[in-house]
Amino acid sequence: MSKFYPESKVEIQGLTAKYYDHILNIFSLGFYSRFIHNVISQLKIEQEDYILDLGCGTGRNAQLINCYLNEKGFVLGIDVSERMGKTFEKRFEGYKNTKFMNQRIDLPLNLKEKFDKVFISFVIHGFPHDIRKIIINNAYTNLKPGGTFWILDFNEFSLRDMPLYYRIAFLKIECQYAFDFITRDWKKILESSGFNNFSEIFYLKSYVRLLKAEKK
Repeated sequence: MSKFYPESKVEIQGLTAKYYDHILNIFSLGFYSRFIHNVISQLKIEQEDYILDLGCGTGRNAQLINCYLNEKGFVLGIDVSERMGKTFEKRFEGYKNTKFMNQRIDLPLNLKEKFDKVFISFVIHGFPHDIRKIIINNAYTNLKPGGTFWILDFNEFSLRDMPLYYRIAFLKIECQYAFDFITRDWKKILESSGFNNFSEIFYLKSYVRLLKAEKK
């Protein structure tokens, strides 16, 4: 399958998609596993929450989320990658409260269920800005009133002011959409889409942020 956004690096395909978790563990020297455990613990998950994981990939994050839920809680993961979806479904074989949907998140979604929380992790920065607005609207549309949207991604910062070793890594690893993402005021963007009551937690010298926004 060809990529919808050739300049993006969030559309994972081929063998990379199949072995994505292993590759991430190796290249992060095990850091990512500890990091994402910490992040999920900050989501204030209630046992009966309905949670939507946009761009869910292999289901690694959904598995951590599921640990906080009882049989009345539910996780729906949505991703465009069929190969990652197969890993997700294998991971949750026998689970009744976690499901995968093979669908694009950059097209309007109006799901049957409404969710208490929507989570998106290192995905939204990899889209053109007009497409990001569609994804934000999908989160808003599918949240219950008072539900929360959690975005784990890059914080706002000046690439020019970054230490040289971080800047080189960012320039080599990230796509041009990420360079645009870090320049925008995301609280203002989310507020214009109907969200308020923001809170944030910073990681990695504040270059990464977990941003929470509440549906009005």
